[in-house]
Amino acid sequence: MLILKNSHHDDHTDDHDFIHPYDLARAVKPAAPSRRDMLKKLGAAAGSLAILGACSKSALSFSPTQSSTDATTSTDNSNGQCVEIPSETKGPYPLDGSSGSTNALSNIYRTNIIGSDISSTSGVPLTVNLSIQDVSAGCSPVLGAAVYIWHCDQYGQYSGYSSSQNGSNSGKTFCRGIVVTDANGLASFTTLYPGWYAGRITHIHMAVYLNNNLSSTPKVSQLGFPQSITQAVYGVAPYSAKGQNTSVTSFAADNIFSDGTTYQIASVSGNTSSGYVANLKVGIP
Repeated sequence: MLILKNSHHDDHTDDHDFIHPYDLARAVKPAAPSRRDMLKKLGAAAGSLAILGACSKSALSFSPTQSSTDATTSTDNSNGQCVEIPSETKGPYPLDGSSGSTNALSNIYRTNIIGSDISSTSGVPLTVNLSIQDVSAGCSPVLGAAVYIWHCDQYGQYSGYSSSQNGSNSGKTFCRGIVVTDANGLASFTTLYPGWYAGRITHIHMAVYLNNNLSSTPKVSQLGFPQSITQAVYGVAPYSAKGQNTSVTSFAADNIFSDGTTYQIASVSGNTSSGYVANLKVGIP
């Protein structure tokens, strides 16, 4: 099954990932239903409730629906199903050789992706565990895939690029790294909890290259965090100096995650003192 999301971004290096809140799509309010339509819907709902009441709870089965939950910890993101993670834009800061950027991929095979450009005390510790699964083979583990992740630092800036909005970070590689999956399909990264920038909710970019082939076309997506976790992190130093993200306060308001986050919100445990561990199952073709 292929799940694709529409994206209005391209991959240039001129801050297209920065979306002004006023540019976000505005929902169109539907026309008010007529009294006759309302009565029909109420009648149908009453009939449905009567049928459900006659069924035992054990016989009921529900399919996962779009979710933008802000729970402290998320449940298994696969919801018991073998599902391909939605495809997303890689944004303006992939540093993968596209759009004229310098190809840094071959230089950043490492488990600790904090890098030497910033200190490991520059933010709240975060371990990211990505389990790569083959949706065409019953979600069996994918061995030998190169998993590349990248995200902004505590100030909301990306390494490798310099601009008025991103600061002077050309030549740097902080918060980027590649890990090859083991026999269990697992790629683990040590990093810092991402900061935020105007127009986007907190996220991590990811690209999965099969057979450790960085010249192949990767599966590209993004990972999100439970909002309660993010808000707790942004309440402590050094994040508290910038404060909470007031530009995007929900997944529904985010241009990337607005169409659903069921398979992209990590299950997170931990605290701001000792750090957090984020786990996500990533289904790929």
